[in-house]
Amino acid sequence: MTDAREQARWTRARLGRCGPPLDLLTARFSRHEYAPHAHDEFTVGVTIGGLETIAYRGGRIVSGPGTIVVLEPGEMHTGGPASPDGYSYRALYAAPALLTDGTPGDRVLPHFREPVLHDPELAAALRHAHTDLSAHPDPLEAESRLPWLLTALTRRHSTSRAGGDAVPGAGPLALAVRDRLADDLLAPPSLAALAADFGLSRYQLLRAFRTTMGVPPYAWLAQYRVIRARTLLDAGLRPAEVAGLVGFADQAHLTRWFRRVLGVTPAAYRNSVQDAAR
Repeated sequence: MTDAREQARWTRARLGRCGPPLDLLTARFSRHEYAPHAHDEFTVGVTIGGLETIAYRGGRIVSGPGTIVVLEPGEMHTGGPASPDGYSYRALYAAPALLTDGTPGDRVLPHFREPVLHDPELAAALRHAHTDLSAHPDPLEAESRLPWLLTALTRRHSTSRAGGDAVPGAGPLALAVRDRLADDLLAPPSLAALAADFGLSRYQLLRAFRTTMGVPPYAWLAQYRVIRARTLLDAGLRPAEVAGLVGFADQAHLTRWFRRVLGVTPAAYRNSVQDAAR
């Protein structure tokens, strides 16, 4: 019989089409304790409930609900429940380059003096991104959201200094990126490839796009896909057919964004359109 208090689920997201993978872990433990180990990546976790205790840098730290935990590459650590009720958390394992994209100079590895961070706004954003991408690991969404949040983590809490945010020609650049995304709904180019085409870092491209369009690239593309989906639903196609034709992973992915943009499900919209036609 499976113990509901001992759960761990891994999801692999890809940062852009054909881009590098990034692993996401959703876990709840009441008894399990990790043996001492280290990772090649940064471990960035958000504690959701309960208390976790971690042996780290010769001491012991405790994280509670809403706190961010950052463990640096190569640092030995453990992990386990700090109370009989156990704990739950969400974590991602990020290559060091993802945390240096928005900092200047020679991309020195950021150092986090404090492994447990109290930043409710960033913790909530990391948690929501983790939840969405674990359900639908869309490559463009992963590449739009995670490097942005990890750069914010570095800028707010590490010893790395922030670089300038201004991107020359941000408006025309954003419109060019928009057009490139619209031209290829089914397999949009990665942001890393687009940034390289314009001689920018991925963070600079994200900054220019968000400043001009008001939303990150994945959100703009999702809304554009909804507009295209609406046209196909008007023509009588079923939601399951439409999802693949406009680039959503599946019908559930289409439904999430269709409801977010238009307030109803694709099926409800299609039915209402057909009723009106009759």
